[in-house]
Amino acid sequence: MNQEIFLGMLRQHEGILHKICRLYRDTPQDREDLFQEIVYQLWKSYPSFQGQAKLSSWIYRIALNTALASFRKKTPRVSYPDALPDNIAVPAPVLTEQQEQLFQALQQLSDAEKAIITLYLEDLSYQEIAAITGIDVNYVGVKLNRIKAKLKTILKS
Repeated sequence: MNQEIFLGMLRQHEGILHKICRLYRDTPQDREDLFQEIVYQLWKSYPSFQGQAKLSSWIYRIALNTALASFRKKTPRVSYPDALPDNIAVPAPVLTEQQEQLFQALQQLSDAEKAIITLYLEDLSYQEIAAITGIDVNYVGVKLNRIKAKLKTILKS
């Protein structure tokens, strides 16, 4: 695998990785741990990526699955790959007060709701969201309307 291609892919999609980490973890340390776990899972899975889905859809699916799977683990799993690319640490973006309020509201959603609204906020189509989450395309619209209504209620309080 070409390390430069992988690092370029990470740089191109680092924003969504940071957003997922921000939504699924409360502390900066936990976010950094999740970010590193996502990068590891991407690195490990990259050789098997066949291009049947868009690269961004594949990245979102792995990132979300990693975030959700780590909640289910009872014991920490520590493993070290043979080699990882150098310079994979990417600084977290600085958020405005409005963005911070939005993230606080998003953290009050269920894990499934977080996944759907995160993909929607990244301008993915209903078809892409359905492919990543495994739900019906029509149900994506229904879920998004319910999530938006829930967020309005949260943000008004």
